[in-house]
Amino acid sequence: MTIPIRPEVLPFLPWAAASGLLLTLLLWVLPRPRTWRARVVPGLLLALVAAAGLLYFFRDPERTPPADPRAVVSGADGVVVRIRDVQEPLLGAVPSVEISVFLGLSDVHVNRAPVSGTVTRLDYMPGAKQPAWRDEASASNERHTFLIEGGPAPCVVRQICGAVARRVVAWVGVGDKVDMGARIGMMKFGSRLEMVLPRASVRVAVKEGQRVTAGETIVARVEPGPAE
Repeated sequence: MTIPIRPEVLPFLPWAAASGLLLTLLLWVLPRPRTWRARVVPGLLLALVAAAGLLYFFRDPERTPPADPRAVVSGADGVVVRIRDVQEPLLGAVPSVEISVFLGLSDVHVNRAPVSGTVTRLDYMPGAKQPAWRDEASASNERHTFLIEGGPAPCVVRQICGAVARRVVAWVGVGDKVDMGARIGMMKFGSRLEMVLPRASVRVAVKEGQRVTAGETIVARVEPGPAE
């Protein structure tokens, strides 16, 4: 089975080639006697390994969302590092629950919509590059904040850069309709994703320390309304 690769990898591949060339030049100028193979092969291997690592990082496998219309799926691959009660201004400052997922370098970094609905707000905020697991990273680091409404429950999705991640990317805009599990953006090279939902509307279905898969793992379920 072939795993799709994001085209965003293309600008980074010349860096893989440059790393191999730099090693080759370094080995070529060293005074110790060396064969041409000993000078060229290590650089070639380095370039190939670096390119393979980049292609692996930018992989974009297909995902199958659950059929449950009340499900809220994870917006990112990784580990649930925090579940806490918050007051989210974009949700009207009602009591809310935040589910935070930390992405390691080996995780798929394509982000997906936790719920179906319409993107009614998208804010970009430049900022610092603190480690993504720190609490203050939510307010200080570079980030994108999506508000998705019109589905089973309103949901705030926040892409947060980390110490290694250098950029957050959004592939949808205000007014776009998204389905649960649809691709909405990407975080490059390690970061954190937060999902915030009204506390009264949902029941959390994951625990801290649990590994989740974007677009497939159910992190919460929307509670039935009074008339249902």
